Amino acid sequence: MQGKTIPIENTDMFSMTVHEPVGIVGCIIPWNFPILMLAWKWAPILACGCTSVLKSSEKTPLTALMMADLARQAGFPAGVLNVVSGFGNPVGDRIARHPDIRKICFTGSTGVGREIAKIAGETNLKRVTLELGGKSAMIICEDADLDQAADACFLGLFLNHGQCCCASSRILVDEKIYEVFVAKCIEKAKGIKLGTAEGCFQGPQVDKIQFDKVMGYIEKGKIEGATLALGGTRHGSTGYFVKPTIFTNVTDDMTIAKEEIFGPVMQLMKFKTLDEAIIRANSTPYGLAAGVCSTNIATAMGLARRLEAGTVWINCYDNFDAAVPFGGYKESGWGREKSEYALENFTEVKAITFPIANFKGQPKYEESRQSAGNADGHYYASGARVMLTGIRMAPELNGTFATVISFDEASRRYIVQLDDDGEQKSLRPEKLAPVV
Repeated sequence: MQGKTIPIENTDMFSMTVHEPVGIVGCIIPWNFPILMLAWKWAPILACGCTSVLKSSEKTPLTALMMADLARQAGFPAGVLNVVSGFGNPVGDRIARHPDIRKICFTGSTGVGREIAKIAGETNLKRVTLELGGKSAMIICEDADLDQAADACFLGLFLNHGQCCCASSRILVDEKIYEVFVAKCIEKAKGIKLGTAEGCFQGPQVDKIQFDKVMGYIEKGKIEGATLALGGTRHGSTGYFVKPTIFTNVTDDMTIAKEEIFGPVMQLMKFKTLDEAIIRANSTPYGLAAGVCSTNIATAMGLARRLEAGTVWINCYDNFDAAVPFGGYKESGWGREKSEYALENFTEVKAITFPIANFKGQPKYEESRQSAGNADGHYYASGARVMLTGIRMAPELNGTFATVISFDEASRRYIVQLDDDGEQKSLRPEKLAPVV
């Protein structure tokens, strides 16, 4: 961790910052990427010298316990990394309220994120980092490489059975290429192999609750007038498998276009102009991620800069790296995970300022005020004759003669009167030279 040295106006003082561990960090992670979410929390926490109490999801408790045991085997001292299992209430609530926990990191739904922020405000004002929900847009431009764009949309939506907070579930396609692109997306989705055996791409939803939620959104899509182009039903008779589903002719007012589904359900929408696409892409309370597909880098970068999202992928999707930050705009969260930016979450910045004029080799304050005639010639009594030198902000004053009026201890400056026009100046000692 690196602080800064800070130039300040008073050159007889020195200022610097240091970064210190925030203390005990409470972590609450979701079920969709249980080991990855744990690693995104623990790595910067340890790097900053903090300790952690982590609550895993009640749906996926074993991976966190396994990681805690591996940490123990690796030699981490007892109490550095702690894992508790249980439901959000009471376990998550206790973590959020505990007075000794100075920081909370939460990944999950926007609704629960609001509750954690509220609890932090009601208790010890612990700092909060939130990585929340999303309804991410992907803009497919007229000049896009359609095969590449279809690959990006496929991965962006169907990765992890659609159970991904940054899933590209709102795909905005230029109307001139809409039908061709829809056909490519349907063809790719038809090739998905479902199951749990080796070689399968899509497994089941995490539990019956999530399965029923996804199927409910599919029914809403049909009822509200979207065209079901693929899937929309259960796969098999056992397990919570949902067939890859694609809706076309989706409009912005439909539930499936506004709410996070967290399942393998793709929505394909038309747009006429890029300005329209940007307005519609940003017309959401979320801002976690977005994508752009275009073979014109100027077009792609122009769109990326206008999208209100913490991550924008161009001609790809879900391309993650530990060195790149991740987090959201708006209701998709506060703060960033991964990368150097994540370290800011777990430190306090302390400013330290101290005098340097009274160190060895420099006269003390009282001595400096009274030490006219010092060997170095830089300290003067009232009435001493001096010449101005080394003045960068007003170089025309260099070489001007003046008379010392007084010495101001508070600012450590001399008040001198210029010979030329009688104007008085407040100057540091090093800006004066003795006139012999």
